[in-house]
Amino acid sequence: MENKEVLLSAEQIDQRIQEMAKQISRDYQGKRPLLVGILKGAFVFLSDLIRYLDIPVEIDFIAVSSYGADTSSSGVVRILKDLEHSIQGKEVLIVEDIVDTGLTLNYLIDNLSSRQPKSLKVITLLDKPDRRKVEMKVDYCGFKIPDRFVIGYGLDYGEDYRQLTDLCILEP
Repeated sequence: MENKEVLLSAEQIDQRIQEMAKQISRDYQGKRPLLVGILKGAFVFLSDLIRYLDIPVEIDFIAVSSYGADTSSSGVVRILKDLEHSIQGKEVLIVEDIVDTGLTLNYLIDNLSSRQPKSLKVITLLDKPDRRKVEMKVDYCGFKIPDRFVIGYGLDYGEDYRQLTDLCILEP
């Protein structure tokens, strides 16, 4: 059995998402961005984020894997589910749950950039800069967190714990 320590409460997360949504709404006023949620981890964050936006948005999803059942990225990225629509000429915002090594996101940025969006920016709830293996620009960041394995608020360990409302550190 693992022990869980709360890193960010549901209230802290909600407050920060409201702040991020205001900034994104200002930056995209008069536009209709396409938010691309990275499955599975970002679905909770994306769901909460769009409810606080006061601009029209489109939603699509892409599923990638670089973890498997482990707690560290393998660096090998596979697309498990691709976008359903073209992003050519669109203002695209990648919505990620956590930026860790940056390898998965770097792969996604290269892949999506090749599809000729008008713009491509990154929103992440969590950033772990201490683990970065590639340079990465995050345009909208919720929280910078220490190099610990986190669960809850959509993030899992072996498909468990996604339902937790707080973001917790998982200790073996």
